[in-house]
Amino acid sequence: MKTAVCYYSRHHGNTRKVLDAMADEGNLDLIDVTTRQTVRLEEYDCIGFASGIYGFDVQKAVVEFARQYLPQGKSVFFVYTYGGAKGSGAKSVAEIAREKNCPVLGEFSCKGYDTFGSFKLIGGIAKGHPDTQDLENARKFYQKNPSTESTGIRRLHNVWTKPQRCPPKQEHSQRLLH
Repeated sequence: MKTAVCYYSRHHGNTRKVLDAMADEGNLDLIDVTTRQTVRLEEYDCIGFASGIYGFDVQKAVVEFARQYLPQGKSVFFVYTYGGAKGSGAKSVAEIAREKNCPVLGEFSCKGYDTFGSFKLIGGIAKGHPDTQDLENARKFYQKNPSTESTGIRRLHNVWTKPQRCPPKQEHSQRLLH
């Protein structure tokens, strides 16, 4: 399964750290949405969208990228980091996915070090995040299938969609959207 993640990661690089951990688990192409490049997402079986939370939602560049480049009917998933509150998470990108008839396989989120605005005055919040456990949870989210021929996202779609198999609520959010 060929997978790409279209992402925005600035400030402390929290989102990129999470994506690098996921990429260690298998074939994953990372596409920075701020670089000018030719993008052909039709070539991918599964597409992720990732960002920190800015003003209670994923970064606008990711939303616009999804609106412009996400092909109809592709399986998608979401990854985001947040300092304080998750806000609405990936809601705006999930709406675009629904409009384009793309099945949403799930989302992963975790805390990320944040020094935006007044948080800078106190040395930031969520210091040390994403930490080792956050990164391990990201790897588990991505690579659940012991087979090296497919990604964990495929297994997540096939197995975790059953409500009784969903993991318990944790600090690290892994949930399915329906």
